[in-house]
Amino acid sequence: MSTIFQPNGGATQLISNSKTLSANNTTANVGLFSFTGVIQVLRLYGIVTTAIGANHTTTYFNLYDQTSRTAITLATGSVLSAFAVGSFVGKFGLAAAAANVKNAATALITEPTTLETLDFSPFTLIAKNTATSEIDYTYSTTDTPTTGAIQFFLEWQPQSASAGVVAL
Repeated sequence: MSTIFQPNGGATQLISNSKTLSANNTTANVGLFSFTGVIQVLRLYGIVTTAIGANHTTTYFNLYDQTSRTAITLATGSVLSAFAVGSFVGKFGLAAAAANVKNAATALITEPTTLETLDFSPFTLIAKNTATSEIDYTYSTTDTPTTGAIQFFLEWQPQSASAGVVAL
């Protein structure tokens, strides 16, 4: 985990976690990070490190409190089928918006929809006080099994004294 010092004096934490994707004809929930307290998420994204196989669909990020899942990005998801190494998946907009995905099979540009704003839109997560709270990546596949790997990144700031993040 790295500390990044912002010009306004606030420190953010950057943590990453690599996951090999191996679901077999099902929907998979992949635990990325567990957290405690209240955190502000500045960036949540992943970079494909091993090409993604066919039929990698309905991808989204969600908050899991060991009882229920709350969408961080649109739960009907985005499609990452056959994405090349270097491809991108991340949260840019509101929870009602699908994850932003870009296939690195060609050179691409990504930019916000409004001038003088940022690609990433910060949001706040509050951990359940009686259970482990997680940020998960969910996807569906009809392959047997799907393939690929993604390195996920979370840039965050503590908002409470009990705030903390650990890679799963």
